[in-house]
Amino acid sequence: MIRLAEDPLIAASAFSSQVLSHSVELDAGARWYALYTRGRHEKLVHRELQKKRIETFLPLRIHKRHWSDRVKIVEEPLFKSYLFVHIPIQQKLTVLNTVGAVSLVGARNRAPVPLPDPEIEALRRFVQEEVAMDPFPYLKEGRRVCIRSGPFKGIEGFVVRKNQQCRLVISLDMLMQSVSVELDSSEIEPV
Repeated sequence: MIRLAEDPLIAASAFSSQVLSHSVELDAGARWYALYTRGRHEKLVHRELQKKRIETFLPLRIHKRHWSDRVKIVEEPLFKSYLFVHIPIQQKLTVLNTVGAVSLVGARNRAPVPLPDPEIEALRRFVQEEVAMDPFPYLKEGRRVCIRSGPFKGIEGFVVRKNQQCRLVISLDMLMQSVSVELDSSEIEPV
């Protein structure tokens, strides 16, 4: 969740660093790009890019981590191994020459693809307003998935949409027949 912790002492200090964002003068032609980082290097890359005066956005979420002997409140990136940079494409090498940076996200090893401004703005607004958010698997229609909880745990099928509802289709290949069931999309995960 991107909510503040329930403990008011933790909540007061947590929100200030919940979103790591750094602004500089807006460059003409600057666009938002997703930057893929080495695992668990998102905060380091964010700090290094700040030193280079590059605008970044790293949405964080506060998460309760349970161990056998304690529960700890931790901040972790909403999207593991990703953060967002607002740059003109000419600054690509400056960004990629940052410790922990791997690549700007593009379509099939081609040039980086800019992200739509409304998507980044929506994320920023959700974080500012403390809307509860959790990572969620990206599910496309036709993708093979598995039910991860409940009485049907372990059953595999394909995702389809019907009247805005997520449905799981189970096919019986030998009979050349299929059935579909309506499920909450939080109950399924990609195979």
